[in-house]
Amino acid sequence: MGRTSRKRSKLANRAIAASAALILGGGGLIAANSYASAGEGWWPGGRDGQQQNRTRAADGRSVSTIDCPDVGNSLREVPDDQRFAVDRELATLDSQITVAYQRFADNRQRVEADRAFGENQILAPLRNERLVIIQRIVALIDRSAERPQGLEQMAPCTLRDDGNGQNGGAGNGDGGNGDGGNGGDGQNQNGGQDGGDGNGGNGDGGGQDGGNGGQAGNGPEAGDFVAIEDVQPNVQQPRNRRGASRGTFTTDCGVNANGKFNPDNVIVAPGVSNGAHHMHDYVGNQANDAFASDDDLAAGATTCRNQGDRSTYYWPVLRLQNGQDENDAAADGGGNDQNVGEIQTPSQVTLSFVGSPRSKVTAMPRFLRIITGDAKAFVNGDANANASWSCTGFEDRQLKDKYPICPENSQVVRTFTFQSCWDGQNTDSANHRTHVAFADAGGRCPQGFRAIPQLVQRIVYDVPPPVFDGGNASVFAVDSFPEQLHKPVTDHGDFINVFDERLMNKMVSCINGGRRCR
Repeated sequence: MGRTSRKRSKLANRAIAASAALILGGGGLIAANSYASAGEGWWPGGRDGQQQNRTRAADGRSVSTIDCPDVGNSLREVPDDQRFAVDRELATLDSQITVAYQRFADNRQRVEADRAFGENQILAPLRNERLVIIQRIVALIDRSAERPQGLEQMAPCTLRDDGNGQNGGAGNGDGGNGDGGNGGDGQNQNGGQDGGDGNGGNGDGGGQDGGNGGQAGNGPEAGDFVAIEDVQPNVQQPRNRRGASRGTFTTDCGVNANGKFNPDNVIVAPGVSNGAHHMHDYVGNQANDAFASDDDLAAGATTCRNQGDRSTYYWPVLRLQNGQDENDAAADGGGNDQNVGEIQTPSQVTLSFVGSPRSKVTAMPRFLRIITGDAKAFVNGDANANASWSCTGFEDRQLKDKYPICPENSQVVRTFTFQSCWDGQNTDSANHRTHVAFADAGGRCPQGFRAIPQLVQRIVYDVPPPVFDGGNASVFAVDSFPEQLHKPVTDHGDFINVFDERLMNKMVSCINGGRRCR
């Protein structure tokens, strides 16, 4: 897929950075205006003359998205012969939410004026549609395994407020949102919280929120950004013990300069086109789409310099919402799912595998699938969130639920630190999480798990700082499911191991031997 342009020029970057500096004085972020999609503006009426497009329910509470329990996270056991069919039904649940969110977005003013309209015309039909699919999932599992209990209670959804980056809680009202499905594997490893909420630019009562507009009308907003210089250092690494594996193996697979994108996710939604409802960048294996089998991946071409690595590495694209359309402006995963703006090519992608601070590592099984982070963390809560945002020169400061505002000559950095413990048996699991786990703060794997090489993806972008300045508005954001409002906490990465046996053995030997290898 082509694009209008890959990256703004250095001169334009400096011009926008200078403009940003004028409105970011003192570390605060003032949102005067932003782009809006047709029929959706940053409505007048915000505090101190600011503008917003939040919808207020009859009780005065603002609502800006649809919150549905994540059925997939709650699935602890799905028989192998039903997993493909269950994943397809889970993808249907995602599609239902996307349609309902669009209905909500198209009727914000009606919902504002009449809360019963939101309940009767949006939530009730969605609940009925979800119940049918959930009952199908229950029946599929019941054919070959113990019938799951309580899934039907996850059918109802709610309308909830933006929360300005605060995750979870906030009106699920459904008896549980499935966060318990992480089995301990969702502990984020980014070294700390954002530590920068006091910048005066993110509170609803602070008058600097600006609403949840963005060019697509569903985010990001001013409060989703924080100046990295206002964040305190927060990274802590476990101390290496005797027997630690101190080596590093690095694989060079490029920056997706050839532009391989699709809105599929072969791990979570195999066989479903647009299963992600947002666009992914791909490096490594070039055969990856919704329909790729293990055999397809094994035979696929790779962008990796070492042809023994045919693994697939993918993540949501980063866009610059600057009023310029990408070629997917009218396509699924792009504009059809409210992901708009120019896709940015990374200036650098580093893929490293590191060892354990407590033990030697063992080889990953071929076709091991790992997801780190949670694409639905904004409504799910942060149990599985593992976003890590920073700036070059400031990577001892990592953000979880804010985008960084980087100073001049510093670039935006996304880091994905993957799970480093494997159950020794499975290449995947029912919720795509419980077969792998994070080590604890001291570097120990859970009982029954063994240490494997830990993938660390570092992705750097040369993008301008955000500008909320009327017709000159320009912000960057990751693609997301529409109802996740492009929140930074929803960032996530995916990996399927397709190393050949020889190269995997070299990696393990290198890491365990304390060497640095490529």
